Amino acid sequence: MSERRGGSLRGRLLWRLAGLLSIPLLIGGVSAYWNGRAAADAAYDRTLLASARAIADGLYTDAGKLRADVPYVALDVFAYDSQGRIFYQVSDLEGRLVSGYDDLPAPAPDTPRTDDYPALARFYDGEHRGVGVRLVSLLQPVSEPGMNGMAEIRVAETVGARERMARGLLLDTLWRMGLLALITLALVWLAVSAALRPLERLRGAVEERRPDDLNPLPMVQVQDELRPLVASLNHFTERLRQQFERQAQFIADASHELRTPLAALKARIELGLRERTPEVWHSTLEKAAQSADRLTHLANQLLSLARIERGARAIAEGGAERVELAGLVRELALALAPLAHQRGIALALEAECETFIQGEATLLNELLYNLVDNALAHTPAGGNVVLRVLAPALLEVEDDGPGIPADEREQVFQRFYRRHPQGNGAGLGLAIVGEICTAHRASIALDQGQLGGLLVRVRFPTD
Repeated sequence: MSERRGGSLRGRLLWRLAGLLSIPLLIGGVSAYWNGRAAADAAYDRTLLASARAIADGLYTDAGKLRADVPYVALDVFAYDSQGRIFYQVSDLEGRLVSGYDDLPAPAPDTPRTDDYPALARFYDGEHRGVGVRLVSLLQPVSEPGMNGMAEIRVAETVGARERMARGLLLDTLWRMGLLALITLALVWLAVSAALRPLERLRGAVEERRPDDLNPLPMVQVQDELRPLVASLNHFTERLRQQFERQAQFIADASHELRTPLAALKARIELGLRERTPEVWHSTLEKAAQSADRLTHLANQLLSLARIERGARAIAEGGAERVELAGLVRELALALAPLAHQRGIALALEAECETFIQGEATLLNELLYNLVDNALAHTPAGGNVVLRVLAPALLEVEDDGPGIPADEREQVFQRFYRRHPQGNGAGLGLAIVGEICTAHRASIALDQGQLGGLLVRVRFPTD
């Protein structure tokens, strides 16, 4: 399986910060544009009103008619360029054209009067000859002999200059904000690099360790955010150390347990080879076969312990399946019935109903086999072994053998513990049962049964 890299923590943090910074940058850009446009409108509206007032100052009457002397300065107050033009219109008291363009758009009737300036002026937007314009309509009082009323002066200016001013403010703002964002990201990069230095030191401390060094990592000068990580690493290291110790002890115990029967088997064969009579050879071969059977049984139990560790990991990682306990016990009882019959033992099964538990079928079979095999091994001929499956998730195995004294019932779950050192067993049967129960989060208890022998109760969790 190819290695999947998670990417750089610094890079992911910077990309996310850049994405987050782009949001206020976009909002700031839109706000800067509208603020710039408002500032441009305010500045150019003031100039429009100044031009209208300059034209109003040039109004006079001649032969009972209103005339307009439009000064050049009234049309030269704008900074003209290739995209800016100004238009004006002067109307008399009856709305007749006095001077200027006659097709400038009039303000809508509901256009409000501005309160920003002490003048009878209204600002509004319109279109003149297919071009968008900004206009001001100024009412100028006229009080002359035979003429009394309001003249109207309209001044219009194309909006190109305003838009350029707004875009300029926008670009200036975006440039400054972008530069500020880059500086912020650079500072964040430096801050993140400084904050990640303890991780680099932790990585160096782990890499510098010897392969057999499983001591906890020191918590000196470890930041609060890294303490849970270091504590988890130390916890994992401690479990790993205990696992290695258990494996080393198990290998030592297994080597000792295998060495003795192998040496006895070799010695028996060597003694048989020295003899010359077929009867001794036959007896030696029978004893060697029995020793080989015991060795095979021991090897199978050792392999079962290895399978238990793998099965326990599978269960812990969510690999448990739904198993019908009564059916499993029934199949095992049928398989061991010939052996029980051969030994003259009555093997009975009592199951109230279907009982489902969560577990690993292979390990559960191993548990059942060891319990029944242990009961058959300690039950004399003519005795009884009873298997019970009770609700909600209780398994019982009872025999009428000699039982186990109360002061030894905890010790029999230890590996290679034997009540009778000269016995044939290896002391692994109940140890295997105990570890399978631990893997399934099941409880196991030993007691004296009603038949007078040993009663084993295994209670599985029902959740």
